[in-house]
Amino acid sequence: MADLSFYISPLSEEIREEGRVQGRAQARGENILILLDARGIDVTDAVREKISACTDLEVSREWLIRAVHAATAEEIFGPTR
Repeated sequence: MADLSFYISPLSEEIREEGRVQGRAQARGENILILLDARGIDVTDAVREKISACTDLEVSREWLIRAVHAATAEEIFGPTR
């Protein structure tokens, strides 16, 4: 029988959590882009890349909130509260 202890180890849980955080960050970035598109706001490749590369959930949360009212895509990157 195979040793399955890795799958219940702290290391495996840490790896799973990192994957969950990355997934949430990716989804948040996609949501920001969808919102900007739905509002008819042009998004440059540079802005799209910056949004897509963000892995900080707090920062991307701020960007998502700002995307609701921003007149340009660049405005979402303003100073944090």
